Amino acid sequence: MSNFSPPSRRTFLMASGAGVALTGMAMTFHANSKEAPIELGKYQPEFFTPDEWKFVLAATARLIPSEGDGPGALETHVPVFIDRQLVGYYGNAEIWYMQGPHDPEATPDRGWQTPLNPAQLYRKAIPAFNVACKERFGKEFKSLVPEQQDEALTALQKGEIKLEPELSIFFSTLLANTKEGYFADPQHGGNFRMQSWKYIGFPGARASYAEWVDQHNRKYPLGPVSIKGERA
Repeated sequence: MSNFSPPSRRTFLMASGAGVALTGMAMTFHANSKEAPIELGKYQPEFFTPDEWKFVLAATARLIPSEGDGPGALETHVPVFIDRQLVGYYGNAEIWYMQGPHDPEATPDRGWQTPLNPAQLYRKAIPAFNVACKERFGKEFKSLVPEQQDEALTALQKGEIKLEPELSIFFSTLLANTKEGYFADPQHGGNFRMQSWKYIGFPGARASYAEWVDQHNRKYPLGPVSIKGERA
């Protein structure tokens, strides 16, 4: 995304759905498959503090808004997905190569260019971004009106709000994790009730749908199936 703005949802999602590892890193999951999904308002974060949680709720709600004909990040529990990822080995970067030197100006194909793991990145970047928002708007991000939140995210994306070099990939990481949570199997916390899969017509983990591959411009008639066998 060259400039952040509330996206046309179908264009945004169809363009993003082909792959969810958007930071140049392989996606890893912290599964919680034994737990039944709960309503977002009743979820107790495992990683985020209360203030961080409010930020993530507000930020993901602007990256994939609820307005429009499809579900937004909050309806699909994207914040739950991100929270669970950050308490697992993705958040700790346990299986990543993390040795320096790190170049914040490097292109995404050069890999993770910060000494911080994802959990540390969120923990340090959220308060730093909130300070920048207070300087620019007089309030922390979560307290801004949606138009100001969009402006703040755009400024962060374009580098007009400058964070420390080790935090420079925060926007791209947040955006990538938001998309991942939107499209991942529900057992990982996001894509609540497979709403995003239903919206784009993705069959999910069905054993076979080969007979539909060549049937272009025909709507897939069967709903998606999760890895656990749940049907939408």
